[in-house]
Amino acid sequence: MKKLKFAIIGCGRISYKHVEALVNNFHEAILVAACDVIKERAEEQSQKYEKSIRDQYGIAVVCTAYDDYKIMIANEEIDVVTIATESGYHAQISIECLRHGKHVLVEKPMAMTLEDADRMIEIAEKNHLKLCICHQNRFNPVIQLLRKAVEEGRFGRIISGTARVLWNRDESYYAQAPWRGTRALDGGCLMNQCIHNIDLLQWMIGSDVENVTAELDTFSHDIEGEDFGALLIRFKNKAIGIVEGSVCVYPKNLEETLSVFGEKGTVVIGGLAVSNIKTWRFADGKDSEEEMAGQGWKDPDSVYGYGHTPLFKNMIDAINHDKDPYVNGKEGRKGLDIILRAYAAARGDT
Repeated sequence: MKKLKFAIIGCGRISYKHVEALVNNFHEAILVAACDVIKERAEEQSQKYEKSIRDQYGIAVVCTAYDDYKIMIANEEIDVVTIATESGYHAQISIECLRHGKHVLVEKPMAMTLEDADRMIEIAEKNHLKLCICHQNRFNPVIQLLRKAVEEGRFGRIISGTARVLWNRDESYYAQAPWRGTRALDGGCLMNQCIHNIDLLQWMIGSDVENVTAELDTFSHDIEGEDFGALLIRFKNKAIGIVEGSVCVYPKNLEETLSVFGEKGTVVIGGLAVSNIKTWRFADGKDSEEEMAGQGWKDPDSVYGYGHTPLFKNMIDAINHDKDPYVNGKEGRKGLDIILRAYAAARGDT
């Protein structure tokens, strides 16, 4: 099979993980272009990619920098576009790329409204294109072990699950970019920082949502969105989900933890980015807590973890073998739905 040709739109904070993932998947994919409205950022990521390929594989490649993604799409032969812009532009750019026949891998959240998310899904399906949402933590090895335990029914009936994201974002973080903390382009800590763990929570519970109640506030930052949120989720299978999300933790990031509690099992996955096992107890006795505790990565180099590389590999395989990506549009929509329900509940909408 030919190498798939990728392009990146948005070369800010998270884009280096997309570049890293494409370097690691070089035998099956090549980055041909990078775009950012600040062209210097696109040039920086292009140069990093070219250097990494030269250093690791001894091959000279060219990645062209652009400051207009529409011109890039018109000029370059591209199979897949990865989108890492401000959240509020994800849907608009995704739809434009899908309409031009490009497969799309988009950072979370996939959109800021369910209407836009549904349009993205509809257009991708209509044009027989792949749409993948960047929930890379689903690929963490210990999350895969937990998911396998859920699918095997080892918990019995799942009673509850808890997602905790206890991080710090200081004023310099929000000052770096004026879109951060805005309702239109960011959405607050639930939409920006907590959506990954909310996605994992609902995935493990494995049920549609019945209702969401929420308490949100902005305690420590001069932003439009919330910097703390507490959610109570009742699922249709009667399980209860609890979410605690904060970017007010002093003085630095503390943890991102996912806990699942069932009639016959208890698992806690923790660390900086839900990357290692803290507790693993099952009535079936298939594996002991002693042999499972501590498995997985120790704290990774950042809260982004190492899941982008396997996520990109999965997207490449989905295109080459014409199957759904592991985290397709319909899957990506589920966490978004919970957060939008939380916002509506906090406003008192009925």
